[in-house]
Formats: sequence, C-alpha cells, structure tokens
Amino acid sequence: MLRHELQPGKLVAGTVLVLAGVLYAGDAGGAWQIPWFVAIPLVTGGLCLAGVVGFLTGRIRRRRTSGRTTTDEPGPDMTA
Repeated sequence: MLRHELQPGKLVAGTVLVLAGVLYAGDAGGAWQIPWFVAIPLVTGGLCLAGVVGFLTGRIRRRRTSGRTTTDEPGPDMTA
C-alpha cells in the first residue's frame, strides 16, 4: 500500500468546509436557523487558518530535511 504524507492544512480546510456545509444543510432541513452571512467569516477564517497550518508544516518539513545528510550506502531493498 502506498503511503502519503499527512497534509494538515488540507485537513483543516476540509473540516471547515464540511462544517459550513453541515450548518447550511441543517438550515435547509429546518433543524435550525443560520443567518446567510455566517458562511463568510467561517470559510474565510478557516481557509486562513489552513494556510497558516500549511505554511508552518512546510517550514517544519523543510527544516527537518535540510539537516539530514546522505550516505553512500544503498538503503534497504524495497522491491518485494
């Protein structure tokens, strides 16, 4: 199974957009009343937070990889 790296910025953005969708789905279904202008600060704030998280994640990963050194020895055989 191929592994992928965790991208917390995308996780935050997706969570905020799903939350906005759930709020407005509940409003459309009659479960509660949400003013129309709630989406603007919710989505904008969530995307700004996701951008900050993504930026910090990139800086941390760049800092970790720049300190590593390479060796001339081959790594483990991953063909199996």
